[in-house]
Amino acid sequence: MKNCKINEACGVFGVSLTENEGAGLTYNALLALQHRGQESAGIAVLVGRSIRCFKDKGLVSEVFTSATLGGIPDSAMAMGHVQYSTIGEVNRENAQPIVVEYLRGRISVAHNGQLLNGAEIKAELEKRGCDFIANTDAEIIANLIAIEALESADIEEAAAKAAQRLRGAFSLVILSSQGKLIALRDGWGFRPLCVGKGPLGLAVASESCALDSTGFDMLRDVKPGEMLVIDTSQNMIGRQILREERQGLCVFEYVYFARPDSVIDEMSVYQARFRAGQVLAREYPVDADMVCGIPDSGLEASQGYSAGSGIPLVSGFLKNRYIGRSFIYPSQKQREAAVRVKLNPLKANVQGKKIVAVDDSIVRGTTLAKTILSLKDAGAAEVHLRIASPPYRFNCYFGTDVDDEKNLIANRLSREELCRQIGADSLEYISLNGLSEACGECSLPFCTGCFSGDYPLAVPTGNNGGKRV
Repeated sequence: MKNCKINEACGVFGVSLTENEGAGLTYNALLALQHRGQESAGIAVLVGRSIRCFKDKGLVSEVFTSATLGGIPDSAMAMGHVQYSTIGEVNRENAQPIVVEYLRGRISVAHNGQLLNGAEIKAELEKRGCDFIANTDAEIIANLIAIEALESADIEEAAAKAAQRLRGAFSLVILSSQGKLIALRDGWGFRPLCVGKGPLGLAVASESCALDSTGFDMLRDVKPGEMLVIDTSQNMIGRQILREERQGLCVFEYVYFARPDSVIDEMSVYQARFRAGQVLAREYPVDADMVCGIPDSGLEASQGYSAGSGIPLVSGFLKNRYIGRSFIYPSQKQREAAVRVKLNPLKANVQGKKIVAVDDSIVRGTTLAKTILSLKDAGAAEVHLRIASPPYRFNCYFGTDVDDEKNLIANRLSREELCRQIGADSLEYISLNGLSEACGECSLPFCTGCFSGDYPLAVPTGNNGGKRV
């Protein structure tokens, strides 16, 4: 169990440019996507008819120092990846992109999501002579594309054939030594993927914030089941290769995963969170003196709660911006001890006040009690907790680190029991209908399986303990 919050597997990026700025732009994009994964980072570049890959464990700035970036060859076509692993040891072998060599050249693959049939495909590929050194779906996908390429006219046909065999969540960026950059999104649309255009060419990314940060204007989202093929002259061709009966963008992208300045499937993440706060204020009003968000993920919803309720929004915490996310600490005891170092209540603001504290979600609930206690230790008269998502009760099979429903606190404690355990004066969650209303401008239906148990496709029965990234 790595964190009290749920974590998403990774972020992807790729560019085709008119100038040899591929590595530098990709580095900047990965910094913008760092929230999607903090355990490893990698960049692959096209050099002539070869692909060079540079990756390691650590944050983007740790993996790519000025010396490392200076050693990456100039390239107009590049791709990158940041990762948060959902199971197993964090090591260089599991870092992405994954590069595979085959008879006609090389391909590099970066993957966001999780396959349901990865183990089955891996077993088949091993029988056909493929060797695996990592424990990632990206390596399975890369080898499957390489096998299909042996009997396909071109790499895009091979990628399409491979995608038709995959079940689960996969937003992919693929770079081929033939000079093709491919963006491909599964037919269900679980994970986001978008494309942008700028003065230097075209880019694809997990989130629009990465396009903004690198000087690209967002053109549109990649549609579920669509494959975009971009060449070295920045020509782009899109075609539909997958069609599924149901679609379902992960609603947690709006709740927590995505950066608030991103736009995903035509809806602003910030607006979704703000409106969730407004709905919460309507569904569960409180007689209180102030509203405060629990940094950082509760801030936008707290603004909405304040606007919807008319209760003043006041800063309740000072966040130490020089300390990393709490899940990087190796033990639960150290993570809990870091809470007060990371978030310290502003006693002058909270003393004697009845407070509405707003957060995005409760998944495992391991540090929330200390956050509530810190407010009361600072003199808060009452703390009423409002959560901008419904109770999280079911496994995610599509690229997050929830691997056992027993670890979900909503399955172990009733709302009343949890309220007592964390020391709040009241606790309420937004309704599923309320969350759907808040995110209503999204162009896709949602996957709400983690809240409802209703997934867009059949999932394994029982707990899924063998997750890969």
